[in-house]
Amino acid sequence: MANSRSGDSMTDRIVRVLDTFTNDRTTQTAAEIARRTGLPASSAHRIVGDLAEAGLLERDEEGRVRLGMRLWELALRGSSALRLRQAALPHMERVQAQIREHTQLAVLEHEEALFLERLSHPDAGANITRIAGRLPLHASSSGLVLLAHADPEVRERVLAAPLRAVSSETVTDPAALRTLLAGIRQRGYVVAPGSIEAVSTGVAVPVRDRGEVAAALSVVLPREAPVEPAIAALLRAAEGIGSDLRTMR
Repeated sequence: MANSRSGDSMTDRIVRVLDTFTNDRTTQTAAEIARRTGLPASSAHRIVGDLAEAGLLERDEEGRVRLGMRLWELALRGSSALRLRQAALPHMERVQAQIREHTQLAVLEHEEALFLERLSHPDAGANITRIAGRLPLHASSSGLVLLAHADPEVRERVLAAPLRAVSSETVTDPAALRTLLAGIRQRGYVVAPGSIEAVSTGVAVPVRDRGEVAAALSVVLPREAPVEPAIAALLRAAEGIGSDLRTMR
């Protein structure tokens, strides 16, 4: 891909354009994209036009653009995330039927917890997680499980970076976090009260694919709820998901 005068490649610029879309910002004008990416208006309009022509972006009746269905289609072809989600969903549904709160599946992606699936009961408590949303590894039960089992180099980079407090109970001290992560590896689960929201407790376990931790399975409970039934249900589900993954190509 040809470089621009600033030295960034066309691929870099396309990624910058796509990265301007968020869960809360699903449609934009080309001018808004130009401002958010810092690209010249002419470059942003040209890239948006090319992406729309390829189906990776779509225009609405007012000329605003959103992510296109073809982008979603391409992302799912042969995706390891799709395979993992297909294996996990039946087991997540059983956890959901028993616990009747939020049940979630997350993977490690660029040193954050990326959520692939979430099931919620109509009467479930507070939860900020969204499908395709991200949370810091140190500040969510799923993230803590993923960080505990991450490559040591990844873990050290996360621990060396500033650890932002999402709530007053988020663990941000590196030494305390090391102790917490060691306990997760020893116990096989984590209980994280108030790490995201004071009214909730996250409970998470690792999901293994042929021995390697591929994901974290979690539930979000009201703060006062007992955690033992959730731990037992999650451990059973994680074992079932791992078994199903071994039989899938």
